[in-house]
Amino acid sequence: MATIRPFAALRPPKAYAEQVSSLPYDVMNNAEATAMAAGNPSSFLHICRADIDTGAAAIHDPECYERSAQNLADFIAKGFLVREGKPCYYIYRQMMWGRVQTGIVGCASVQEYLDGTIKRHELTRHEKELDRIMHFDACSAQTEPVFLAYRKHEGISHAINEWIKFHKPEYEFMTDDGVTHILWPVDDEGVIANIQQGFDETPYLYIADGHHRTASSAAVSAKRREAKPNYTGEEEFNFLMAVSFCDEDLFIMDYNRVVTDLNNLNVADFITAVTEKFEISPAHTGTPAGSHCFGMYVDGQWYSIRAKEGSFDAAHPIESLDCAILQANLLAPILAIEDPRTSPRIDFVGGIRGLDALEARVNSGEMAVAFSLYPVSMDELFHVADSGEIMPPKSTWFEPKLRSGLFVHKIED
Repeated sequence: MATIRPFAALRPPKAYAEQVSSLPYDVMNNAEATAMAAGNPSSFLHICRADIDTGAAAIHDPECYERSAQNLADFIAKGFLVREGKPCYYIYRQMMWGRVQTGIVGCASVQEYLDGTIKRHELTRHEKELDRIMHFDACSAQTEPVFLAYRKHEGISHAINEWIKFHKPEYEFMTDDGVTHILWPVDDEGVIANIQQGFDETPYLYIADGHHRTASSAAVSAKRREAKPNYTGEEEFNFLMAVSFCDEDLFIMDYNRVVTDLNNLNVADFITAVTEKFEISPAHTGTPAGSHCFGMYVDGQWYSIRAKEGSFDAAHPIESLDCAILQANLLAPILAIEDPRTSPRIDFVGGIRGLDALEARVNSGEMAVAFSLYPVSMDELFHVADSGEIMPPKSTWFEPKLRSGLFVHKIED
C-alpha cells in the first residue's frame, strides 16, 4: 500500500502562476538561471537558485541557503505564494508535442521511501544530496517536487477524468519551451477520499526523476525527528512533495553518449573493433531501429549498429538495457571508458536536444564519436526497480520536466 496524501500547498495566485513558475533548479547553470530570471522579481529561481542573487561562486555556498529562505519568506509577504486554506490534491497536466501526462500532486511518505514501498533505480551523489538537504532544511520546505510513477489504477484515473470534466483549471499557460501546464485544485472531501483509496490500493510507487530530492527529504525528516523525539509520524516533515503519474502517460526519451577520442585507434580500426560484438552498416540517420540497436556517428558518417546475439544476457534486468550493452561491449573494451560516472572522456546528451546536437559536437572536433540509444521503457524501469537493481548512469531522460514554483510543501512553520 502506498501513501499519497493531500496537503495545503503554498502556491501562486492565478495572476502570478506563469511568472512565478520556473524550470527545475538543476537543468541550468548560474548564467542561464540569471538570464531566465532577469527582470522578473517573482521568478521561483530566486528561491530554488538563490545563487543568482548572492553572487556566490557555487549553488552550495551557505549564503545561498540563507537567501533562499529569505526569498521564500519575501514571496509569501508579497503575495507571490499563498497558503491553501485546507489540504487538497492538485491535478497537474502537461502537454508537449501532442502528448499529455496528468499527475496527482500530493505528499508521499518518507517512511515508505525508507522501507522500499517507494522504489528507486538510481544511485545518488553525496554532494548533490547534501545541497538539497541544506536547501530544504534552511527553507523548512520542499521547494520542488519528486517525480513518481505508478502502474495504472482505474479508480485514480476515473477520479482525475471526472474532476477535469466538470471543473475549470486554476492555471493554464504555455512556457517558452512549448509545454502547456494546467492545474486543478481538488478540494472535495469525497473525491479526495477516492483518490486516497486508489493510492492505498497501489502496492508501490517508483521514482522516475528526483532521486536526490527524495533522499534529501528523507535526511531532513530524520534530522527533524531527532530534534523532536516525541513526533507522532503525522507531522509534515514525515512526508515529501511529489507528482505521481500513471505509467501509461509517461514519455522517456533517449539519453545519448559522446566520447572525446577513439582511444588511439584510427577510424577504420575502430569500426573493425566494433564489428566483433555488433552488426554494422552505413545509415542515413542516427535514429535506432529498436531495442539493442544504436546509431553511431564518426568521421561525418552515421552507422547503424546492432548488438549481436549472445553479446548480452537478455533475461537480466540490467545487462539487457541498451546503455549497459553499449558500455560492456564497446565503451569499456574498445574506448577504455571503464567508469562512465567519473571518466572525463565521456559526456551525455539528453534526447530533447536531438541528433543534430550529436553531429555538431563531433563535427566541431570536440568529440570523436557519438552514440544514439533507443529509449528505456517504463516496463524496463519497473523491472529494474522491482529487482532491487540500479540502472547505469544517465539511463533515462523524462520530458517534459515538472515546472517549479507551482506548489511548495512547508514541512514546519
